Amino acid sequence: MGYRDVLINKDGHFGSFGGRYVPEVLVPIMDDLRDAFFEVIEDESFVNELLSYSRNYVGRPTPLTYCENLTQNLGGAKIFMKNEGLLHTGAHKMNHCLGQALIAKRMGKQRIIAETGAGQHGLATATACAKFGLDCTVYMGAKDYERQRPNVFWMEQLGATVVPVREGDQTLRDAINAALRDLIARPEETHYLLGTVCGPNPYPAMNTYFQKVIGEEVRTQVVAQAGKLPDVMVACVGGGSNALGLFYDFLDEKEVRLIGVEAGGKGVDGDEHAARFQGGEVGVAEGFKSYFLQNEDGQLSSTHSISAGLDYAGIGPQLAYLQESGRLEFTYALDDDVMSAYQLLARTEGVFAAMESSHAVAEVVRLAPTLDKEDVVVFNCSGRGDKDLFIVTRELDDEGFKTFLKEQI
Repeated sequence: MGYRDVLINKDGHFGSFGGRYVPEVLVPIMDDLRDAFFEVIEDESFVNELLSYSRNYVGRPTPLTYCENLTQNLGGAKIFMKNEGLLHTGAHKMNHCLGQALIAKRMGKQRIIAETGAGQHGLATATACAKFGLDCTVYMGAKDYERQRPNVFWMEQLGATVVPVREGDQTLRDAINAALRDLIARPEETHYLLGTVCGPNPYPAMNTYFQKVIGEEVRTQVVAQAGKLPDVMVACVGGGSNALGLFYDFLDEKEVRLIGVEAGGKGVDGDEHAARFQGGEVGVAEGFKSYFLQNEDGQLSSTHSISAGLDYAGIGPQLAYLQESGRLEFTYALDDDVMSAYQLLARTEGVFAAMESSHAVAEVVRLAPTLDKEDVVVFNCSGRGDKDLFIVTRELDDEGFKTFLKEQI
């Protein structure tokens, strides 16, 4: 059995990771969702409907772009960018939001809830709900609510109710907990549109299925442009949906090196980071078993990242399995290196990557010069940087923009 077979299975276990750890009231709800998912992906009419919306509404396929200027700037390997930022709503999140919304409709669910950190998953959820006439509530940690305020505005314009969560650290983990409490309170009428490859079975397998289109497209595109499969593939990793989307189709190609980049924050020696494989431990939280950053009492630790979407104490169970099995490498990028990579990509290729995606760029900047000129590196630009306008201007201390904002106020 290959890695790909392991990662999409009905029992939701990936080696010793995954599973379903939920209150008894949610067991039949999760069973129904699992059964519906595995039924529809064998249904030709559903697959064709998903494909039609993906092409004609969402904007697939997204381009694979040869970064000629960045390649020349760094020396070494040829660099290609899979630009998911050009997808409708500006990130890869629309892939699984579209798929789950279509499933919810088939199941007769009229109310959708979601969690979001960077806001891109919330925006994609609100967009799908507007398209299909579904009620939408999005939970967002209060800190993320403030630092990703443009996405809050757009979600509300789409008709969604955005709820800032003020418990705990007021970040993504607290938004997830709030969404789970909502689901427990109203399980029959509600579909929880979880935004990554975390959570209880069937979410990791289901979101992997909807995201794997990224790598499937890359396989065709990179052979057409470079004449070979990639030597190295790189993606940032928060929960892990964009990484598994890029990597999945290549998991059984052992000659392709796969690298996940976590949020190193202000340094992995302290606690101001979100790198689960730099001091994290195996545990059970939020419905699944994986690696988590935990304190001495076994509670989820506080985390930090310049990117709201990577600021999470846990990681998808499939990624934990792939790391433990040796198929997937993990590294991390520090905030300062992320900002430098963001600026370099903008100035060489004219692309503003999201802060999350800029972690992958930072690893490419480090790695590419060490590789042969005939090697091919593909990185996933999982989202565009519009949403990070206020983070970037603060980090760069842009006086002109500050003056503009004061004038507008």
